[in-house]
Amino acid sequence: MRQFTTIALNAFMELIRQPVFLLLTSATAAFEIFLATPYYFAFGDEPKLVKNSVLAVMLLSGLLSAVLSASASVAREIRSGTALAVLAKPISRTQFILAKYVGLIAALSVVTYVNLVAALVAGRMAFDAYGGTDIPAVLIFGSAILVAFALGGFSNFFLNRPFVSDAVFALVATVTIAALIIFSFTKQTASLGEAAQVDWRMVPAGVLILFALWVVAAVALACSTRLDTIASLSICSALFLLGLMSDYLFGLPAARGEWWATILYALVPNWQNFWLADALDAGRSTFHWGYVSKAFVYAACYIGATLAVAVALFEERELS
Repeated sequence: MRQFTTIALNAFMELIRQPVFLLLTSATAAFEIFLATPYYFAFGDEPKLVKNSVLAVMLLSGLLSAVLSASASVAREIRSGTALAVLAKPISRTQFILAKYVGLIAALSVVTYVNLVAALVAGRMAFDAYGGTDIPAVLIFGSAILVAFALGGFSNFFLNRPFVSDAVFALVATVTIAALIIFSFTKQTASLGEAAQVDWRMVPAGVLILFALWVVAAVALACSTRLDTIASLSICSALFLLGLMSDYLFGLPAARGEWWATILYALVPNWQNFWLADALDAGRSTFHWGYVSKAFVYAACYIGATLAVAVALFEERELS
């Protein structure tokens, strides 16, 4: 268990020390805030448009982070010989893959948390044609990102600590503090003098996106046992597009009794199970956490099967 924890922790720290990790996390959070600043003139659907947009940005940036992180965690270590050095010790290949996956989903959880906080702030900043851009919220959140980078630079210059990882940890803290300040001490007019409120239903929607990213991470990890970054990204992107159309391509034929469609419908992950932005429409009832638990069971089953394939592929991989 100690060896498993050590490999998982090392994988997590290695991933958050990648410059692309910090770049994706901070750029995505800033872009989500930007999406809440323009005038859209969407005939009253501006808040819905902003919320759907920030959730889509969370999903796409997480997809890219999952593939890049999986490739950095496994494919690069195989190529550089680090995996062979680790497995020369009394550590099984199954332990190695599972520990790498735990470190990977921990890093993805950090990215998703920062993006979800930014999404909550952006959702509160949303306004229609009768409102206006929440300038104080933009300045506070932008300052939080700059402070995080400044703290990372301070620790690197004066304490000789890694800049990227310290900046990531600082970013988690500063965006949380910035969100609390925005929610507590600033006011935003959503429409016709009505004060904007935080839509907490975005939290379970963000959790569902995190489950989807865990599934993508498992697929990317399985691909990384045999393929490099570009090939893994291509396969994961193709699977993502197929999963978006799974109900139409495979679900309808499966309902008619087509055996091939039934098999493919089970093999291809259905991303619509994790995308419920329509539940955030105005006037809907509260978001039920019961569905989140059911989605977690679906994700856990798919992840378990995918990791079994990843372990089987890695067992036959020549590392020398």
